[in-house]
Amino acid sequence: MLPETVARQIISDHGGRPRGKGEIAGAPHAALDNPGCGDQVTVWVQVEGGRLAGVSFTGRGCTISQSSASLLTQNLKGKTLEEVRTLSASYRAMVMGEAPPDPALGDLVALAGVSRLHARRKCALLAWNALEAALAEGQRA
Repeated sequence: MLPETVARQIISDHGGRPRGKGEIAGAPHAALDNPGCGDQVTVWVQVEGGRLAGVSFTGRGCTISQSSASLLTQNLKGKTLEEVRTLSASYRAMVMGEAPPDPALGDLVALAGVSRLHARRKCALLAWNALEAALAEGQRA
């Protein structure tokens, strides 16, 4: 677990200056929103040879939703689809308070505190739900 001040710094940094932002032309994507707070995220995925060769997002919303999306792009790009599914499940379990933070999540553990904020869990999971939908869209194509 990260010290709270470090976690806040990571969340603030990624929320204020998100990485991986922008469209991937022609790539499968999925757009989701959280009507309860107005967060919106679209995630694009580019799968090549069983790896997530490209992943990006666009969106607007609270610092938690935007930093989660930014951290997603930073932590998953280049991973195999199996690794993506494993990290996604570990992240989801952490956010839902079902499992402690896994060191394999890297800076994503900064969002572990969201598990105590039930209303913010949807914010932290929005991009991850869009990722799953975009991967499913890519499999249909």
